Amino acid sequence: MKDTFKVIKHSAYRWKGIEVKPYKSEEPACYTDVTRQTLLGEGAGEEDLNFITRYFEIEPGGLSSLEMHGHAHAVIVLRGTGQAILGDQVHDIEPYDCVYVSPWAVHQFRATGDTPLGFLCTVDRLRDRPRAAE
Repeated sequence: MKDTFKVIKHSAYRWKGIEVKPYKSEEPACYTDVTRQTLLGEGAGEEDLNFITRYFEIEPGGLSSLEMHGHAHAVIVLRGTGQAILGDQVHDIEPYDCVYVSPWAVHQFRATGDTPLGFLCTVDRLRDRPRAAE
């Protein structure tokens, strides 16, 4: 058995060797100014992880898509201020707040301050695709 270890160093909310990608691959009709970095769970030697940890960043005034899906996820805010829309409730969020999004809950994240809203989001490795909420 071979042990695998990894430390990914960061600077200014970017992680060394991790590509900054668009939030989603489809046209940004339902979201604006969002990027993501997949930190853990999809890299070489990480096959034993049953989850994926990503960092999302939403520029001031931007928002994620209003969506729902069958998998839960956990969010930890690292920087900025914003709102978490969860069902028909709006929650103000700031650094170190934790958000649990249950399966099939309609949700969206919005950056409301003058700096980006940045957060870690952990999801199951095997999961369904999000659906637009109506």
